[in-house]
Amino acid sequence: MLATLARTIRARHYSIRTEHSYVDWCHRFLRFCSGKSMDELGEKDVQRFLTYLAVDRSVAPSTQNLALNSVVFLFKEVLNRPLTDLNFPRAQRRTKLPVVLTRDEVERRLECMDGTFALVAGLMYGTGMRLLEGLRLRVADLDFGHQLVVVRNGKGDKDRVVPLPKRYEARLQEQLKQVEALHQQDLAAGAGTVHLPYALVRKYPNAAREWIWQYVFPSSRLSQDPKSGQIRRHHIHQSSLQRQIYKAARAAAIPKRISSHVLRHSFATHLLGNYSDPFTPTLSQRERELRNHRTLAAFSVEMC
Repeated sequence: MLATLARTIRARHYSIRTEHSYVDWCHRFLRFCSGKSMDELGEKDVQRFLTYLAVDRSVAPSTQNLALNSVVFLFKEVLNRPLTDLNFPRAQRRTKLPVVLTRDEVERRLECMDGTFALVAGLMYGTGMRLLEGLRLRVADLDFGHQLVVVRNGKGDKDRVVPLPKRYEARLQEQLKQVEALHQQDLAAGAGTVHLPYALVRKYPNAAREWIWQYVFPSSRLSQDPKSGQIRRHHIHQSSLQRQIYKAARAAAIPKRISSHVLRHSFATHLLGNYSDPFTPTLSQRERELRNHRTLAAFSVEMC
């Protein structure tokens, strides 16, 4: 049943994270209703499960809604039995103010990081990219000539462009040299392929080994692709970067609740407050007007 659920989700081109979440919550639901066959399950079982999550497990409203969406998808798309009589109100999400760092706190935090992790974190703050948007950058997404970064398949499966911070141009060029050397080693060892979206691997059989498709921030070791089963070099895992960001915040003695998304909130706040590159707080009035027109009109800044 769960295997069928996963295939149904993939057929709709949902993200791999959505697939994992839906499968996990449906597995929890079926385990909660153990002893009953699939034909016996219905709205009352779903209501009991959601009540159990809220009352006994004290989950957040967003978590309860995710569980509800997962189970509703299971019944509607896999079992072909929509929950038409489900009388369970969705939990209301609270509106929370985002955590925003000062420029000094951002600098202190970045100074406590080094290597590739410092480059990724700095690029996330300088461009406003989300965590996985930064980690999934490919070589072809960096446009040094126009000083742009192309963000592919962002939230809502949308593409956009963001300005490339001049502060990181040289470091990114050096990063690409190291990645290219690593890619050549992989090719010599009979590997060197990378995951390609959709059916591009069938349309362009050799594209998976091409330099422009390689990740800018590759993992230090090869791993197995969860869908195809092939051994490839993926990008740095998000949990590794999240741990480094958390450790840097503790080392910088920043008394705030820190996550990778705080860099995005800080970017937007500093950009809108100074109408400039978030790394450059002091500009003339004319420079601010030009930067304001170029940045705010041409590039979208999404807070969520």
